[in-house]
Amino acid sequence: MTETQMVGPLAGVRILDLTRVLAGPFGTMILADLGADVLKIEEPGSGDGVRGIGPYYPGELSHYFLAINRNKRSLAVDLKSEAGRALILDLVEHCDVVIENFRPGVMERLGLSLAELVERRPDVILCSISGFGRTGPMAQMPSFDLVSQALTGVMSITGEEGDPPTKLGLPMGDLAGGLWGSIAVLAALHRRRSDNAPQHIDLSLLEGLGGLLGYLGQLALLTGQSPVRVGSSHHNVVPYGRFEASDGHLVVALHVGSFWRKFCKAIDRPELAEDERFRSSAGRVAHRDVLVPLLEEVLRTRTRAEWQEVLAAADIPHAPVLDVREALDHPQLRERGMLRELHHPEAGHVQVYGPVIRFVGEEQKALQPPPRLGEHTREICRTVLGLDDAGVDALVAAGVVAEHDKEEG
Repeated sequence: MTETQMVGPLAGVRILDLTRVLAGPFGTMILADLGADVLKIEEPGSGDGVRGIGPYYPGELSHYFLAINRNKRSLAVDLKSEAGRALILDLVEHCDVVIENFRPGVMERLGLSLAELVERRPDVILCSISGFGRTGPMAQMPSFDLVSQALTGVMSITGEEGDPPTKLGLPMGDLAGGLWGSIAVLAALHRRRSDNAPQHIDLSLLEGLGGLLGYLGQLALLTGQSPVRVGSSHHNVVPYGRFEASDGHLVVALHVGSFWRKFCKAIDRPELAEDERFRSSAGRVAHRDVLVPLLEEVLRTRTRAEWQEVLAAADIPHAPVLDVREALDHPQLRERGMLRELHHPEAGHVQVYGPVIRFVGEEQKALQPPPRLGEHTREICRTVLGLDDAGVDALVAAGVVAEHDKEEG
């Protein structure tokens, strides 16, 4: 991938990506999908740790690494060496944004503090993503997604009633960090159009996931009581949840009252809509222990396909409960072109879940494969820093940078 191939609304924006694992790389992939030139800085020899998480495609391409590192360029640099630090600072002069997800203090120990970055790029945007933020009593503690889920209360509201707290199926603590990070960077780039001052963004995974509690957090603040686990149901809307058909599960989501009467008619139980206990939303919530078993009894009488036909005809929000493989094969996603294909030099043609953001009337750009470790070391040193081959060779010989070993694949 070269700079001339970068298209999209962020074309011309260059990002120095010092992140690894999930939260940071997910955020920088969003920015890369939007056209930014993302220079992924990795440790020579090992690279981003998720490169080693299997299973693998041919060429030892990790499924994990593939999922969150497309459209980037890899430069392998020894950040602990003085020459490596100098090279990074040289790159900063040519980058709009620096994103890192080290523990607070690591950038300073590496000689890459905001003050040192500003000396090279006065209007630099530094986005720091960490477990708990740069201040507070837990700032130096290690954290991963599971820790965030436990501390935000998310696990306490996940799972069936009576079961123990449960982790979300998605690593939402880390993913939220990447989402908030990309939003923050976009906002900072916009502000820089009128203010050339440096900016330092301080994001924590804890606060990022907590910020997704939304109305459930507000419910706790209002009542003083923590929401309980309700499984696939809703705390304040009934019926809203998972039901069993004769051959599997489906969900029904009657979030506003107008759907209730249509639903009762569709399932041939119009009398339920007239029942004083169930006529209002508050009544249905108050009598959920009576109403839900009634509906479960009705919905078990037909197959999922039969109910889908009935509920679709009545314009009722519903869906079968699919597994991941079924979901990826869903005709709606296929029609929207969400499953894309990219070509990897060793793995060949592989399918990926493509960029979510699209602009109407604009052709989607071709996806570039995730970079092999150090694949673009020479290219970046030449095109960004202006070094000649002899200069790059000297850095490689000194162990400051590393190139992709073509013999190893």
